Amino acid sequence: MSATSPGSGVTSTSTRLLVLVLTIVSLVLLIPGLFAPVLTIRGVLTRDGIAQVAPMMLEKGLSDDTLTALKAMMNPTVVGLLEATGGDLRQMIIDKVTPSLTASLQQNVGEVEVFQQTRSIVSSVRRLYEVGSPVPATLILLFSVIVPFVKMALVGWAMFAAPVTRQRTLAFVETIAKWSMADVFVVALFITYLAAMASQSTPLSGPPLVAFTAQFGPGFYWFAGYCVFSLATQQLTARVLAARA
Repeated sequence: MSATSPGSGVTSTSTRLLVLVLTIVSLVLLIPGLFAPVLTIRGVLTRDGIAQVAPMMLEKGLSDDTLTALKAMMNPTVVGLLEATGGDLRQMIIDKVTPSLTASLQQNVGEVEVFQQTRSIVSSVRRLYEVGSPVPATLILLFSVIVPFVKMALVGWAMFAAPVTRQRTLAFVETIAKWSMADVFVVALFITYLAAMASQSTPLSGPPLVAFTAQFGPGFYWFAGYCVFSLATQQLTARVLAARA
């Protein structure tokens, strides 16, 4: 017949208190980790990209009404000669204007911001549901929001429960703790996906029209801190479970 020594009881109590403290710290880190900006994506028009698409923009912008107005301002003799020889007035204007327009754009136009979006984990989940992507939204919601809160609630409650109830509760926490890296994995995949999408440039050949940059926000570091404290809490929870206080 074995008995628990007074020293082991004190150790078990202090360990449970430490688990409770770490759980509270994890909660403090998790909340801003979910709601603070986790990633900012910014897109700017580049000089070379604008210059490359200038001929296409010029061609699309030359409507029949615009062409008629330009024809009225041109030398009638030149217009008549061009029409008599079967020339294309539209193409002639494009060929004449494009070189100077391209050079002017490359020299004078700076980078113009055309896109900026900052997302937190929670707002990303909401956005994914809005755009019709329920599967990744549900995975992020489950592993990054629901599972962490369930784990912390159970651990906090178990610290004040009776020994038998505590053992059963912590055993269940140990079971779901096997998914503890799944939330990190899902968020890492999501952030990598956004960063990869942001780094893509169009068109595929030649200079990019829009250059994207991705930058981590404070929410990423809050969530990373939560992961560290959550893992520490998990290790101490295993010790409490082994102590069988």
